[in-house]
Amino acid sequence: MTYDPSRRALLRGLGAAAMAAPLTGILAGCSRTEIPGSASAAQDLLATGRKQGFLRVGIANEPPYTQVTADGNVTGAEPDVFRAVCKRLGINDVQGVITPYASMIPGLKANRWDAIAAGLFMKQSRCAEVLYSEPVIVSTESFGVKPGNPKKITTVAGVLANADLKIAVLPGGFEDGILKTAKVPDGQLVKVDDGRSGIEALRAGRADAFFLPTLSLKALQEKDKDFEVTEPVGDAPRTGSGAAFRPGDKTFLAEYNKELAAFKATSEFAEILTKWGFDAQTTKGVTAAELCKNAG
Repeated sequence: MTYDPSRRALLRGLGAAAMAAPLTGILAGCSRTEIPGSASAAQDLLATGRKQGFLRVGIANEPPYTQVTADGNVTGAEPDVFRAVCKRLGINDVQGVITPYASMIPGLKANRWDAIAAGLFMKQSRCAEVLYSEPVIVSTESFGVKPGNPKKITTVAGVLANADLKIAVLPGGFEDGILKTAKVPDGQLVKVDDGRSGIEALRAGRADAFFLPTLSLKALQEKDKDFEVTEPVGDAPRTGSGAAFRPGDKTFLAEYNKELAAFKATSEFAEILTKWGFDAQTTKGVTAAELCKNAG
């Protein structure tokens, strides 16, 4: 769920209506298409992708993880890596469908898209429903706060200890799950639709902080200078993401992971990660199995 040199030009502040719309940007071709309720996900995703020449992926609009530019091109750390690996598999085009985080897995299981490439962080509940590739990104979490951090919000434990604090989160996002796992009451959570809405909630005083991946907040800060980003939250779990697939796509996942490992060994992988503000070295030694142990 984080984002943003990426949580992830249009920033993640497209607004709920835009994010829920059936608007898509073709990653490689920079054009747009309507997404039918496809049932083509069928038996062999690799053969299907090669035959039709493309795969559909569910994405967010949360730099630096994903980003939709003004001309409709879908980019960001996750889509750029996904595109590159798919080309190594003989699939030359990838179409992106903008959707809220809470809708990504249901949409995948309903065959509305073939994969997710959106910075959808791994945790137990998600890993029980989908197959994740090995990590592409390992990320940290921070709070967006008012200048000077007047409420001194720096940890999840501190939020739990102060019932007066209100924290903005994206419903279904990884940060929402962190707070719920820590048993922060629902009454302390302010649900927002996107990055812009979270900053507006903070500015208006409806929230005391906005919980989001560190890089996502920093990307938002490039447009809104009137809030601060805390240091990474020490009691938030190490998070990471990769592409996610349906449970029936084990054969495709094996081939994808094989090519992903080879791609990680190239300079192009590091260049993509560096471009979006990530350190490619942070993924070394980190596995999907480890990240899938995150509670939530």
